[in-house]
Formats: sequence, structure tokens, C-alpha cells
Amino acid sequence: MNYTLHQLQIFLKVAELKSITKASEELFLSQPAVSMQLKKFQDQFSIPLTEVVGRQLYVTDFGNEIVEAAEKILNEVEAINYKTLSRQGKLAGKLKIAIVSTAKYGMPYFLTGFMQKHSGIDLEMDVTNKAGVIRSLENNEVDFAMVSVLPEHLSLNKVELMTNKLFLVGSAHTETQSKRITKTIFEKYPLLYREKGSATRSAMESFLTKLNVPNKKKIELTSNEALKQALIAGLGISIMPLIGLKNELKDEELHIIPYKNLPIKTNWNLIWLTSKNLSPVASAYLEYIQSEKEKIIHDTFSWYEAYN
Repeated sequence: MNYTLHQLQIFLKVAELKSITKASEELFLSQPAVSMQLKKFQDQFSIPLTEVVGRQLYVTDFGNEIVEAAEKILNEVEAINYKTLSRQGKLAGKLKIAIVSTAKYGMPYFLTGFMQKHSGIDLEMDVTNKAGVIRSLENNEVDFAMVSVLPEHLSLNKVELMTNKLFLVGSAHTETQSKRITKTIFEKYPLLYREKGSATRSAMESFLTKLNVPNKKKIELTSNEALKQALIAGLGISIMPLIGLKNELKDEELHIIPYKNLPIKTNWNLIWLTSKNLSPVASAYLEYIQSEKEKIIHDTFSWYEAYN
């Protein structure tokens, strides 16, 4: 056997994504390079690691055994690297964070300074919906999460980061000439929703239920980016978090439709399980957030405060 750590990493990514194309994208390698390294790795085994049925790649039972072994090897190598950095007096390890998809417009700014200061720290950030974030917390898979709605069934600690504001939004061509917008607007235009399990959808549904709005046309999209593009195209209107709309509002592709009792305001929170034993890396990040959050908000989100 003469495989390399690089080949192990490529095989693990291909096994995870069940796709050479997707693996090459995530690894920032060309498809031919991934295919070549995967073949060199496979050539060292007499039993197939993967198989293609139709056009879909599958990992064989033997391949799954190699996946487990490869994960252990790479984890040990990673641990050696962290120990080396620690001996050199550097903070080293992994910081694992799960965030709801809308938080991707904010969370990176609360990480940049910390990551630049500590080059020995690796970041894993899972971007998913509210249900996925809660699952990660429950399974103790992450150090922290960023959410706007706190899960009530979990015992949590939190640091409030900034206000989350949800406005009624439409395209530049949405007709809102009337000085007084009434709920007939919700009957005139189709409503665009996020998928079930999204905190944005829950907030929107709660608001519309109180208005008793009848609307037979409903469009559901599974990401904020898809929702924004649908709004820009004029497919309808939606209630969306302001944090992801900076460029679209600036370029006048979208505009905020003034409506009574909007925006809906909650708070973005950094949360973690009360029972969680924070690692040195996680503890250092918590200290960073507590001391720097106000400066980050002031320096990065001054545009945000103009909308009330």
C-alpha cells in the first residue's frame, strides 16, 4: 500500500457527496485530477470501493469500511497538527458552528477577525434550516449555533448579536403607489415562502394568520437566494429578513413595502448547550464575541440600522 493523505481526502469527499463533479468543486480541483487520484487509490485494492449504477455513483460495502478507516487516519493526522501548534503556544483546533441559512449574511463577519488572529484554528460551518440547526445542537455536533428563534425545549446559553428585522418585500415593479397599503396586496400578488422548517417561514405564516389573509397562490422555495431571484423576477411578494437584502435594495432590484406592524423584530443569537463543555477554541471564540460584537455591528452593519 502506497496511498497518500491527499488520496484519502479525495476518496472521503467523493464517498460523502457520491459525485466526482461535486467533490472536485468542494476541493477546488479539476474533475480529471479527482478522477485520476481516485483511480490511483482504487488500484491499490483488489476489491471495488465504488460502483456506478445508471449514472449514480455508490460506495460499496468494502468502500464504506475504507471510509471509516480513512476518517480515523485523517483525524489522527489532524490531531498531530493541532498538538504541534499547541506546543508552539498557538491556539489550535476546530470551531464548529451551525447556522440557519439567512444567518450566512451575518455570521462570517463575526468570525473573520477571530480566524485571522488564530491561524491554527479550522472552521466548520454548516448552513441549514432551523430544524437542521436544532438537530446539530441536540446531537452535540457543534460548539455554537446562530439562530433568530430559540428552541424552547433545549437548555441554552446565548449571546445576543444583533436585531433581526423582517420586512414585506417586492420587486421594483410591484405596484404600491397607494399611500396606504392594505391587505388586498396579499390577494393581488402570489406569496413566496421559504420551505417548512424555516424560521422565516414560521414568522411569515404567523403574521399572515393574524391578518386572516386568503391567498390561493403560494410559491415555496428552499433558499433565500432562490427567493430573492423569484422576487426580482416579479413572481410575487414575501416577508424576508433585511440582513440578506443589502445589495438588492441598493441596486433597486427590490424594495420594502411599508405595512402596518412590520418589520417583525427578533434577535440574532449565538447559542450553545448549557451542558456543553467548551473547548479552549470555543471558549476563546466566546470571549472574542463578547468583547468585539458591538464594534463588528458598528463597522459592518451601519446600513442595517437605517431601516426601522
